[in-house]
Amino acid sequence: MANKRELKKNINDALGEIIYHVEEWERNNPGKNTEAGEAIIDEAIDVFDSLIPKVNARKIENPSAHFKAVKGELETAAVSLIEKLNSL
Repeated sequence: MANKRELKKNINDALGEIIYHVEEWERNNPGKNTEAGEAIIDEAIDVFDSLIPKVNARKIENPSAHFKAVKGELETAAVSLIEKLNSL
């Protein structure tokens, strides 16, 4: 059960940190177009909404492999979002 709790915390922390940095960028660059930042935030929320149900799934044949796949999805999505943030 601790793995599930830890994975949820990691998802929340990683995506929350990305959203925080996008909002920080928007505050520090008031003259720039914020639509790209809002798109990154929306994508982060979509990733969160897609990963949490996977973590909460019951009756999984191989929990270890399942959680490893979810972690991989989180890493891939986070890297993609960070690259988008860096290109703002």
